[in-house]
Amino acid sequence: MRDRFDGRALAALFATAACSVALSGCGIIFQNHEKIADATLKPTPGNTARGTITLIERSDGVQVTYSITNMPPNSDHALQVHERGDCIAVNGADASPVFALPGERARASGRLEGELGNIHADANGTATGFIVATDVSLDGVRSVISRAIMLHREATESYTMSPHNVGPALACGVIRR
Repeated sequence: MRDRFDGRALAALFATAACSVALSGCGIIFQNHEKIADATLKPTPGNTARGTITLIERSDGVQVTYSITNMPPNSDHALQVHERGDCIAVNGADASPVFALPGERARASGRLEGELGNIHADANGTATGFIVATDVSLDGVRSVISRAIMLHREATESYTMSPHNVGPALACGVIRR
């Protein structure tokens, strides 16, 4: 009788171990995977600004972390996502309009989804920091994947008068996963 009990206990122990191993793999499948993308900003013709952009989707929006160098010292610049992921056509003019959902462009005085905000270059022409963009995402209809992100010559002063005129791009990169 003792041999049968030990056999059942061993079988139960083996079954428990097998279930434990099988379920531990579920943690990898069901854990929260961050959505991450990045872009390498390269200078447009006649400019020297360059840098990296990392985008991480969070619960409160997409965190856009930037590290950009070779900008004019002590200057402010608009950082914008544009419709097409085309940096080749950028030769002093925008390759495409600022990213916006259909119908949003009709609000000429309103802020568009692709207008991420302004960044400031320090005395060395370097800007590092982050912006939380609440109007974009890394998937779905508001996705910025495969779109161009551009650093513009001017800052966005106001969204009430000519909000989208921020001058030519100093640097451009395509957002990729």
